[in-house]
Amino acid sequence: MEENESPQGPHEESQDQEALTRVTGMYKDWFLDYASYVILERAVPAIEDGFKPVQRRIMHSLKEMDDGRYNKVANVVGNTMQYHPHGDASIADALVQLGQKDILIDTQGNWGNILTGDGAAASRYIEARLSKFALEVVFSPKITEWQLSYDGRRKEPVHLPVKFPLLLAQGAEGIAVGLSTKILPHNFNELIEASIKHLKGQRFKLYPDFPTAGIIDVTNYHDGERGGKIRVRARIVQEDKNTLKISEIPHGTNTSSLIDSILKANDKGKIKIKKIEDNTAAEVEILVHLPSGISPDKTIDALYAFTACESSISPLGCVIEDNRPIFIGVSEMLRRSTEHTVELLKAELEIQLQELQEQWHFASLERIFIENRIYRDIEEEETWEGVIQAIDKGLKPFTGHLKRPVTEEDITRLTEIRIKRISRFDLDKAQQLIDGLEERIAQTRHHLEHLTEYAISYFSELQKKYGKGRERKSEIRVFDDIEATKVVIRNTKLYVNREEGFVGTSLKRDEYVTDCSDIDDIIVFTAGGEMMVTRVDSKTFIGKNIIYVAVFKKKDKRTTYNLIYKEGKGGATYIKRFNVTSITRDRMYSLTGDKAGSQVLYFSANPNGEAEVVTVLLRQKGGIKKLKWDLDFADVMIKGRNAKGNIVTKYPVKRIELKEKGLSTLKPRKIWFDDTVQRLNVDGRGELLGEFTSEDRLLILTQKGIVKTPIPELTMHFEADMIVLEKWIPEKPITAIYWEGEKELFYVKRFLIENPEKEESILTDHPKTYLEAIFTDYRPVAEVVFAKKRGQERRANQTIDLEDFIGVKGITAMGNQLTREKVLEIGVLAPLPYEAPEKKAPRDMEVIGEDVIPPDADPKAGAKDADTDSKNPDQPTLF
Repeated sequence: MEENESPQGPHEESQDQEALTRVTGMYKDWFLDYASYVILERAVPAIEDGFKPVQRRIMHSLKEMDDGRYNKVANVVGNTMQYHPHGDASIADALVQLGQKDILIDTQGNWGNILTGDGAAASRYIEARLSKFALEVVFSPKITEWQLSYDGRRKEPVHLPVKFPLLLAQGAEGIAVGLSTKILPHNFNELIEASIKHLKGQRFKLYPDFPTAGIIDVTNYHDGERGGKIRVRARIVQEDKNTLKISEIPHGTNTSSLIDSILKANDKGKIKIKKIEDNTAAEVEILVHLPSGISPDKTIDALYAFTACESSISPLGCVIEDNRPIFIGVSEMLRRSTEHTVELLKAELEIQLQELQEQWHFASLERIFIENRIYRDIEEEETWEGVIQAIDKGLKPFTGHLKRPVTEEDITRLTEIRIKRISRFDLDKAQQLIDGLEERIAQTRHHLEHLTEYAISYFSELQKKYGKGRERKSEIRVFDDIEATKVVIRNTKLYVNREEGFVGTSLKRDEYVTDCSDIDDIIVFTAGGEMMVTRVDSKTFIGKNIIYVAVFKKKDKRTTYNLIYKEGKGGATYIKRFNVTSITRDRMYSLTGDKAGSQVLYFSANPNGEAEVVTVLLRQKGGIKKLKWDLDFADVMIKGRNAKGNIVTKYPVKRIELKEKGLSTLKPRKIWFDDTVQRLNVDGRGELLGEFTSEDRLLILTQKGIVKTPIPELTMHFEADMIVLEKWIPEKPITAIYWEGEKELFYVKRFLIENPEKEESILTDHPKTYLEAIFTDYRPVAEVVFAKKRGQERRANQTIDLEDFIGVKGITAMGNQLTREKVLEIGVLAPLPYEAPEKKAPRDMEVIGEDVIPPDADPKAGAKDADTDSKNPDQPTLF
């Protein structure tokens, strides 16, 4: 044998190769088996009953142990281990999660808190039992399919016969091998109503509802299928000007994680807070205290933008059907669950009918046996066969009306009837029993023939018995998109080196520009007529000779840039006005054309479209006669930044001087209120509130009687009990009818708002005082409907002109009593016509100095006074 030759023959070598291949194949099989096991037996719920295996085994154990009393969770876990091939920790965790959903399990002891994230006490300290709902809906042993447990010693259900869309009510989440599931919880009552609608052939829509409440936007829910998304927000309200209260939290968070996210955002400078108080107990209450001068409205938006107060959840409807994972939406889940419930109800009715028929059959046999004294026929029989035959022979003449033949088993049961019962047999009671059974049989058959109506009645009864207290918790609302750059706190400072062309936050030795945040964009203009928008950074090169730097606001149509420039070397001078609403970041734009050597002669940025007057001075050249004239930017139309502009002169310009600051050339801004998202906008969505200048205000009134007149800002938030939102007209009175709790009478008051900066209450402090009606018309009218007195006819309704009823008084005045009679209701009628007083046109007045002199007055007197004032040394002199 050669030295390198293998001692094994070719046959043995091939066997070794086959062995290696077989191990690889086994590895593949093992991994597939493991993946299948995780998917089917651990992570993903079955569509038939909505349970994962561990949950199903827990429910089966609870039913097995049920005696109406609470059981220690440790005992339940121990009993479940007979069916579940895993440790006690996984069973205990699954049981606690089931208990916290508050649907199937009645809990006792410290089961943790889903609001704060606190865990449950140890299994030996807490107790559980099945809820009445679970006992009625989840179990029905006669129609349950059974299988052997993992060790073959006991039987467990393949699926529990759940007659309710439990999977959608509880929700489910799990990560398997290669796939996951995330089914969100839905409202108990809405699921029942949707099932009824499906049975009636009507359409329905399902949206999530979370035990932590909060506000949800389901615009992109897409029926809970893959690719869908919902946005969830905490409910944040303004307690006072320096305090915000979080009363509901988003699903998937708790108060601890929420507070941590707020503190991190504060540390990063995204928001600015003073301190946080967590007063959460049975309900969420987190108080966020703000430093003075910080806007509560902007802080609310910043909390949504930078903290866990808003998050997105992506549902994924994956369930097990016929031992395979399938992906379906929640509507299809509900349809299948409802139809499965109908099948289960049908199976129960069929078993019930069979049992009733058996009861009727034996009750009829028993009556025949006793009434016809057939038991006497067996007195002389000596063998068991003889007894059976004697009874069978005695029954035959009377069994023609029975629904099925008499069997030996039936006869055996007859022989087991005691003599005591035969002696006390009451024929009438026996007939009543048979009649009652016949009624129940007829009723059961009717249910089977009208199965859909029976199922609808079943669902309606479930809602009637268990639906109270399970109203929707999460409010569905369409969210507005919050631009982070508009609400972030300006936590750093921006500097510029104009000559060298650098901007950034690290240039602390150079010129300070403004406060900014690290997510802001900045807009920069250079003397060469170039413009760039770039992200805030520590140091960025733009171009030499920077003339203007500011924080850039995207889609800003009100900031107007006024520009006068010379086109190229020796070229003409042009004037232009433009907005910058959208750009490509870090791209250099030319505002003066393509010719080299262009130069900016005058530039201004105007946040409200102001148009100033400038003086143009030319260089002396040749025979130019007019070297100086004024130029008003108001005469120039606002166009795009690429427009060339209007020509000013072809001659060389010496300099341009500002002569007069201008007023805004923009129209008052139209503002709308979008009730869907509860926000103001300038995009034409919702109800038009009016045209607003920088001095105009809103009038806001709430059901609690709070009145305020803020300057409108698009970041404003509005309270849920707001009843009036309109443009405030200072001279228009507000009329209120309210119930005064201490006097126990209705009062009327009319008032003007004297301090628009102050938020005030128009009601008295008594706890039983409430606002009945509010009027913002000039001449409001109310109708009083009186209550009927016993033994008397109802008094005729009274129409009251409220303008005539009471004069305008202070906002704190109590007002006048409306009536001493008992009032049934107060209605609002159409207001009386009103004509606004004519205002004198400005041309009818002569203005001298600061005095206004009517046309019929002596103008010389006014002139003398004005001249006297002009000699005051403190007055500025204008040239």
